[in-house]
Amino acid sequence: MSQNSNKKLDKNLKLMSLSATILLILFIYTMYKSSTQIEGSSYYVGLLFLFLLLVVAIYIRLKQDKIKEFFEKKGVNTTAFEKELQKQKEEAVTTTKEELTSNIKAVTSNITFKDVAGISEVKEELEEIVDFLNSPKKYISHGVKLPKGVLLVGPPGVGKTLIARAVAGEADVPFFYQSGASFVQIYVGMGAKKVRELFIKAKACAPAIVFIDEIDAIGKKRTGTSNDEREATLNELLTQMDGFEGDSGVIVIAATNKIDVLDDALLRAGRFDRRVFVSLPNIEDRKHILELYLKGKNLEFDVNKLAVSTAGFSSAALATLVNEALLNMIKRNSKILEEEDIEIAKNKLQFGKKQAKILDEKQKEILAIYQASKAFVSKHKTALFDEGISKLDSTYPSYHELVENIRRYLAGNIGVEVIKKEQYAVNSEDLKEAMNIALNMVDNYKMVTDANELINRVKNELRAELSHNAIQINRLKEIMLKNEVIFENDF
Repeated sequence: MSQNSNKKLDKNLKLMSLSATILLILFIYTMYKSSTQIEGSSYYVGLLFLFLLLVVAIYIRLKQDKIKEFFEKKGVNTTAFEKELQKQKEEAVTTTKEELTSNIKAVTSNITFKDVAGISEVKEELEEIVDFLNSPKKYISHGVKLPKGVLLVGPPGVGKTLIARAVAGEADVPFFYQSGASFVQIYVGMGAKKVRELFIKAKACAPAIVFIDEIDAIGKKRTGTSNDEREATLNELLTQMDGFEGDSGVIVIAATNKIDVLDDALLRAGRFDRRVFVSLPNIEDRKHILELYLKGKNLEFDVNKLAVSTAGFSSAALATLVNEALLNMIKRNSKILEEEDIEIAKNKLQFGKKQAKILDEKQKEILAIYQASKAFVSKHKTALFDEGISKLDSTYPSYHELVENIRRYLAGNIGVEVIKKEQYAVNSEDLKEAMNIALNMVDNYKMVTDANELINRVKNELRAELSHNAIQINRLKEIMLKNEVIFENDF
């Protein structure tokens, strides 16, 4: 039974007892003061009724715990979700004051999805989280449990923290923000204690969202050779995430730009088992972001043109760009934002703060060919600034699957070489990954005898294939230059 229902029953019992007592006293007093002769049995029946009412009220008061238990079994005004929330809050209340010494506090987010532009695909992934927090009964009734943890993965500045705040704002629930670095303490055991306290307070405020920014600060892979403070903190985080159910009303959201360094235990099912990839905004996304930041401003330039010329900018870089342009407008004692202000702000970003990778037309074309070639070979969605590839991931990879992954890593460099008739240094990481696979096939799997020979053979096959399909590569390149993304239906 919910806490509100218990309070209402207690109140009703008290009122019932008080009313019966007052009425009985008034009845006796009236009889005592009356100067007329009382005839008939109606007065005595009334007196007996009030006396019985008082006895019943006293009995119910004494047996109220059993009565509450009876109604609870009948399911009056209660759900499994409410029981779980009440249980979590009761556990939090019993926690000693010694464990609650830090300044961890919940905040209320006033940011919603309307305040975050250019993340339409990410919104779709997170809308069901919001719906669960708003309407848990709809999911609980079907026995559905949402993921305990959601991991936001993406390069710096794409708005991962802002997205988490928007989820809390949409759901209108308490938001607990902590950075991974804040758990790294000098004194042994303090980081683990802070993790424990964070989850205790979140459960006490459930439904709630816990957001851990830069989780790689504490979530790096454990080596097993030491038992340092960071590993103790990670162990406590894993324990806490195992300690609550999916219907507890607490959802953990974390952000990182280095998913490859995270411990496997964090990524397994039951912890951060849902991953949402937030990439750099494409042309349409940048247009929406700029329109949001420039809303209500007097402009004398084309926003569409600005969106095209800011390829490689993150949402944070676009916000900085607009802010720097406005500062320059104020220096000119003007109330109109002009293209001159934008160019000055771009120069500050490019040569001063170095926050964005700004490409000229030639560089953008080379990158477009590189990504178009990878898309052609993999037949998967590819964006202009995507890093890595969509590779085949098998528990027991075959020879052909491993070779296919090598092809996908090498496709970009070979595609640029074929189309531009010259080799370009675009992405050394792809070349390293291709060589690592080849070395594993030699050293670990004993599938081939020479890694360099395998790499050269794959390169020659790719040159022949991409040369034969040069028209198709150029067509995909134009799509990439126009939209900054190639979808599967573009092939």
